[in-house]
Formats: sequence, structure tokens, C-alpha cells
Amino acid sequence: MLLMQVAQRGTSPKKRRLTTVDFVPDGADLFSVVCANSSLPMLARVDPYRTRILTSADMPQFLSEIDATCDLVMGQGERDLLKQIRGLAERCAEAASLELHLEGD
Repeated sequence: MLLMQVAQRGTSPKKRRLTTVDFVPDGADLFSVVCANSSLPMLARVDPYRTRILTSADMPQFLSEIDATCDLVMGQGERDLLKQIRGLAERCAEAASLELHLEGD
């Protein structure tokens, strides 16, 4: 998971520049497993092989689904990861110039 700063001059996508602000490593792909087992709409749409980009407008729903999932997962590793992802999502919600990139393989 990457928190990215977006800088875009004008409307051309060619002038779009991304800078990594922060990240949460997930070497064991725990988030993919959590999403695959989720019945919540936004998390269920996460594809482990593709990147999903979420904007600050997506954060209210994403945060509520992360909170609901955190209450259900059994493992401490999953809970810790979800809390770290939630931290990135909270920061993303605060600024329209930030995006949360859910990186796939």
C-alpha cells in the first residue's frame, strides 16, 4: 500500500507526477487474503493482481470497511496491518492531492 502525492499541472495526464509519501509493506500478502474473504463492496473489488487507486473521496467508505474488517479478523498480524493501512487512509482522507494505491502483483 502506497500513499502517493499527486501533482498535475493542467488537465493532461502526461503532466501527472506521483511521489511516494508513505507506505505499508505487506510481504505476506495478508491484505489480499483479507480482501478475498470480504463481503464488503470496496474490499471485495480489490484484485491481488492489479493496482487499485483510491482518492480522498473514497476514504469514508474505505475506512468504514477497514474498521468493520478489523473487528472480524482473528490474527494479530492482520489486525496490525489493517491499523497501518487505516493510518494511510486517514491521511489520504485529509488531502485531495493524495491517493492510496493498493498495489497488486
